[in-house]
Amino acid sequence: MNAQLGLHKQAQAAQTMSDDWRRWIAENLLLGAHPATLENVLQKNGFSLHTARLEISAALSSPYFQGVQRLKNRLDKRDWVLAIAAKLDQIKPMALERKQQLSGEKFLHDYYQQNSPVIITGMLDDCPARSRWNLAWFRAHFSERHVEVQFGRNSDANYEMNSIAHKRQMRFGEFVDLVEKSGHSNDMYMTANNDSSNRKALNELWEDVPSLPEYLKTDQGKQGFFWFGPAGTITPFHHDLTNNFMIQIMGRKRVKLIAPCHLAKMQNERHCFTPVDGRNIDLTRFPMMRDVPVLECILEPGEILFLPVGWWHFVESLDISVTIAATNFRWDNDFFSNYPANHDF
Repeated sequence: MNAQLGLHKQAQAAQTMSDDWRRWIAENLLLGAHPATLENVLQKNGFSLHTARLEISAALSSPYFQGVQRLKNRLDKRDWVLAIAAKLDQIKPMALERKQQLSGEKFLHDYYQQNSPVIITGMLDDCPARSRWNLAWFRAHFSERHVEVQFGRNSDANYEMNSIAHKRQMRFGEFVDLVEKSGHSNDMYMTANNDSSNRKALNELWEDVPSLPEYLKTDQGKQGFFWFGPAGTITPFHHDLTNNFMIQIMGRKRVKLIAPCHLAKMQNERHCFTPVDGRNIDLTRFPMMRDVPVLECILEPGEILFLPVGWWHFVESLDISVTIAATNFRWDNDFFSNYPANHDF
């Protein structure tokens, strides 16, 4: 009687093999797991050995699976190429250079084309924003303008991924007061995510922003994104989908950078984000990060940091800070058109 009951349970298990389990089988086979290992796991979860072997055999013989295996072989080759670059980067990590008044051609050939970061100095010496912008001047000229900011960030560990939920409207003068009084805080920040509202509200500010024709297009006027907040704002590790300039107008920022070749170790599962915390990389949780070189700099007022596309970067404001971000480079900067559509799986 017990034997018959056991056979009945095995038959039930065979009939209830779900697509989730079949996906699990396929994924682990692609990752190189031995069929016997999968058989043991399936048996521990109530499936008979016969059912487990049938399903694994069906997966291995499926032309769909074989097609995916071919694709994986090509992706493995790409990973191998990335691993070469990562290994070379670990031998002698590159230094983050500062270059005084770098020419456009030198910037193009030595940094933009090489996908290499650099800090450019001496290009903002005569910039009106550097001499004019401060909290009192913001209040005097724009206090009653209604702007949009990111607010309530401290209550949400994923405030960057959930940035839409943190949008709040207020008078610019009110925000300036909050920035001044908040001390060290990550709770409020005016970022590029607020640009659609703030570009019009603070339009006159762009008259003071440098055009930088050596590097940026000027035929469509001055372009960019306005970042303003207190000391203590944190932008967690992420990568951009374009090349980017960080044009530092007020205050200092600490920036940490990781080369794109270390993508496989960044635990990147959602869009352009990673759970790796740039403030304190947890090597117990992320042991693969142990040998990943991290470049670090303090970006001073009047300096420009070139952030190449794909580079992971973490940004922390050390003072009340204003940064202009620009992406309208003179050279091709369209790296987002072929960005994977299904990037949250």
